[in-house]
Amino acid sequence: MTNDKSPQQQIDYTLIFILFLLAIVSSVAINSAESTLPATLQSINFSMKQIQWYIIGAVAIAVTMLIDYDRFRQLAWYLYGFGFLLLLGLEILPEGIVQTIKGATAWYKLGPFGNFQPSELMKIIIIIVLSKVVADHREKYPQNTTTDDFLLIGKVAAVAGPPILLLIRQPDMGMTMVFCVIIASLLLISGIKWRIILPAVITFVVGVGTFLILFFKYPDILLKYILGGQSYQLDRFYGWLNPYEYSGEQGFQLVKSLLAIGSGELHGKGYNNLEVYLPEAHTDFIFAIISEQFGFIGGSIVVSLFFLLIYRMIHISLESNDPFGSYLCTGVIGMITFQVFQNIGMTIGLLPITGLPLPFVSYGGSSLATYMVAIGIVLNVRSRTRKYMFD
Repeated sequence: MTNDKSPQQQIDYTLIFILFLLAIVSSVAINSAESTLPATLQSINFSMKQIQWYIIGAVAIAVTMLIDYDRFRQLAWYLYGFGFLLLLGLEILPEGIVQTIKGATAWYKLGPFGNFQPSELMKIIIIIVLSKVVADHREKYPQNTTTDDFLLIGKVAAVAGPPILLLIRQPDMGMTMVFCVIIASLLLISGIKWRIILPAVITFVVGVGTFLILFFKYPDILLKYILGGQSYQLDRFYGWLNPYEYSGEQGFQLVKSLLAIGSGELHGKGYNNLEVYLPEAHTDFIFAIISEQFGFIGGSIVVSLFFLLIYRMIHISLESNDPFGSYLCTGVIGMITFQVFQNIGMTIGLLPITGLPLPFVSYGGSSLATYMVAIGIVLNVRSRTRKYMFD
């Protein structure tokens, strides 16, 4: 027996309420951060623009939920081709159309509408396509042998490889890392045997250890043979691992971020009472702004909201009785969890600065729209999950 509830009756209002609370946090934090912006940006009301993007995002959620998520499975390859062409356009189109910011050619110019980052849209597309690849593979090879597992890894690599190569060329290492986490999340729950996954994990850990040894002992070798002579990539690690020694340049943002968070202490300095100047305060370092004003308590509340958000999505993923729906939720969970961990981690010095925004809180049009569509997909899966009285 199954329940006869319509998709509208199965909407997860708890998840929507958590999203609403994050929208309030975002608007308040961005509004206070505006006072720290350069004079050239003081005339722009970023908090109001963020609210407008939240409204657009709410419409995007509604539209996403109107479409049965199984339809995304049917359109996956068309979406993949469209997203790949957008990324390829960044390589071949003239400078009048594409925009280069901080050394990364990753945006299209949209005139009065700002800039559009196609890799944000591609994150959603790659989740849909890889979910289809994994679901189709498991339906075709239900026995789950070692040969089947390696075949699945090959399929995933063939699909994800081309867009990742384009991201590396931009170069956009932060977005590349997000794509890799999405891939790892889906492979982790795809049923691949641990005797295949464990060596990969060990290789990753050894690779990180080797990198750190080269960084501290043989930086010239690291720069020449691994980073391809791109010194700005090495500068990021200097600013991360030795921020106070390089506080004038590479470590400036991290030192200021640590000072802002530390000065907030337990209760914070109060709303709009900002004493530490932080570049990119309304985008990359919004968590430091929150912690300075509202202290450890305010920062903990924000982290708790993200825990609740992720918990609800995990619950929806486990509740779904359709493998494709579970894979979609898992991809979204991996994407959002990593970006939350990376952004907060970089503001407190645990991770290198990559420029990834804090989901739902940092200012950003295309990024916020991406997260809202992702939540729309999760809500879509939840609203169309059929519950059986007897398994």
